[in-house]
Amino acid sequence: PEECLGSCLMFLAALSFAYFAKALSGSYMKSTITQLERRFDIPSYLIGIIDGSFEIGNLLVIAFVSYFGAKMHRPKIIALGCVLMSFGTFLIAMPHFLIGSYKIHTAVRPSLNSSSVLTPCSPGPPESSMTGCERESSVSMWIYVFLGNVLRGIGETPVQPLGISYIDDYARSENAAFYIGCVQTISVVGPVFGYLLGSLCAKIYVDVGNVDMETVTITPGDARWVGAWWLGYIITGVVTLMSAVPFWFLPKSLPVPLEKHDSSSSPEQARFIKDSPRMQHKFRQEEPADLHQMAKDFIPTFKSLLGNPVYIVYLCVTIIQFNSLIGMVTYKPKYIEQHYGLSASKANFLMGIINIPAVALGMFSGGLLMKNCKMGIMGAAKFAFGTSLLGYFLSLFFFAMGCENAKVAGVTVSYTGVESLSYQERSLFSECNLGCSCSRREWDPVCGRNGITYVSPCLAGCTTTSGSGKNTVFENCRCVAVPDALPVNLTASLGQCPRGDSCEHVFPYFLALSVLSSFIISLGGTPGFMLLIRCIKPELKSLALGIHTLATRTLAGIPAPIYFGAIIDSTCLKWGYKTCGGRGACRIYNTSAYRIVYLGLTLGLRTASFFLCILGFAVLKKHIKMEEKSTLPKGNAEQETLKKDENNSRQCEQFILALNCNSDRETRL
Repeated sequence: PEECLGSCLMFLAALSFAYFAKALSGSYMKSTITQLERRFDIPSYLIGIIDGSFEIGNLLVIAFVSYFGAKMHRPKIIALGCVLMSFGTFLIAMPHFLIGSYKIHTAVRPSLNSSSVLTPCSPGPPESSMTGCERESSVSMWIYVFLGNVLRGIGETPVQPLGISYIDDYARSENAAFYIGCVQTISVVGPVFGYLLGSLCAKIYVDVGNVDMETVTITPGDARWVGAWWLGYIITGVVTLMSAVPFWFLPKSLPVPLEKHDSSSSPEQARFIKDSPRMQHKFRQEEPADLHQMAKDFIPTFKSLLGNPVYIVYLCVTIIQFNSLIGMVTYKPKYIEQHYGLSASKANFLMGIINIPAVALGMFSGGLLMKNCKMGIMGAAKFAFGTSLLGYFLSLFFFAMGCENAKVAGVTVSYTGVESLSYQERSLFSECNLGCSCSRREWDPVCGRNGITYVSPCLAGCTTTSGSGKNTVFENCRCVAVPDALPVNLTASLGQCPRGDSCEHVFPYFLALSVLSSFIISLGGTPGFMLLIRCIKPELKSLALGIHTLATRTLAGIPAPIYFGAIIDSTCLKWGYKTCGGRGACRIYNTSAYRIVYLGLTLGLRTASFFLCILGFAVLKKHIKMEEKSTLPKGNAEQETLKKDENNSRQCEQFILALNCNSDRETRL
């Protein structure tokens, strides 16, 4: 009926908006990891803990929300989740209003009217300012970000399992794939705006409105720059709060389509996820919720789901795949920043405007192909597996698209320009700056006329300055002298020297390959997702999706950002230091080592999952043979049914193999 179709489309629109909102805030979180590192002076592994706190929130409630929520008023539970997500997002922004202004230690004179005389290379002891030390060390403000992200994770829990199962229950079978494809596509469009918002906020200085911008002498490309990270969280919090409104006015249930009246499960669903006799026909979606009975049957249902070896193998493969996916996505903007020398704003802009639309187009095209071509389970399985494997081989070419390390005196090259990566703090000193009382820990880079970056004007041996603010020029820099050249133009300007032309030539190829591989892998996303829910009995659908999400987020979503961040930290060459001492955020990385560990870990995990797929195929084959033996003696009529079920089972077999090898189905960046 038209009324049913209208309500279903209303729910589809509301769920799409909710998916957009959660994807918007989630991608914005990814876009701000560099800003958070610098603002709170924390290393990458700690950022990984903050990022993984979202999964911790999911872990706390997802199993119960997926099971009990499926029997309750699903739209209202989703609405409550959206409200919690918005409150968590607002909490993340709170530290900005509690912490003091962001301070940068620099040798730059703020204005021409200043009476101070700057002599970077001075014979006296180096100055060490402890201003604000006691206040900043009294509380770790990143804890608020951690707790806010946990609350976001709790609020996001009901959106996917309850929303997808609601559509699949009440939409016509031929439309369900297309509807879910639309929702998944919208969920990928959300990160486009999330990264664009991150790009915009990264251009705005963190304390805009509270400081005179003329006194800010660094640019967005500086390793110390912090953008207005808090502003985006306020915007995304408002959008998420708005997404909760439509769900309060949607009904608990809709009329079930006619083709779903006669059977509670399809042959392939009944074959792979079995119920015990006492569980058969226990619940229907239209029955009122009985909390006592649901609690009593939870353990048997849970055992029935996890007792299937096919489902267990599926979980193992997707856990490995999600470790690769989540680690790669979390640190990809930072990889672009550090490896190709782009600012955080430009890296986020490219992610949002070029890379993610390719993912959205791929997922939408996959859903459209499945609907228009009437793709069966076997066809969808082959299609998903092929796209995943092709995308994997294309990703191997990223290893060849590297850049040389930036030339930083005493860090990556010697003061004579010879390449050297045996960095130690004493290597920052040379004959040209021995007479200067320079700090080993500060990071105030200047670019010499010889194309080499120096950690500070003092370590460059500069004795005088001219100009002020961003126009400051350091003069008489003894370390800038080029061997066998006249001692002229011994000057240095603010900031790091730009990367070489070779890096600029490689970057467009990196972007093109990234877009192509993302599109190819995403083509199999929607068919893979539909194949998953078609191999689960309807009454176990929400629980199975919930347990799958629980397992992948617990064993991948939480640990992956942490150990990816720790490995990235191991490639740091020069750390920043906090006001009161102690290691802060990394200022410069060994880009060659960064590329190897980042790409190597990402693709190594995917390689391991492909080998596990072979084991999974053997388990599936054995499972099908056991089913054939148990059903053969039951007569001709049942043998005919067996043949049909066998075909469906084999289709499910191929699907699970392909889906496991294509867990990048949601967001491959």
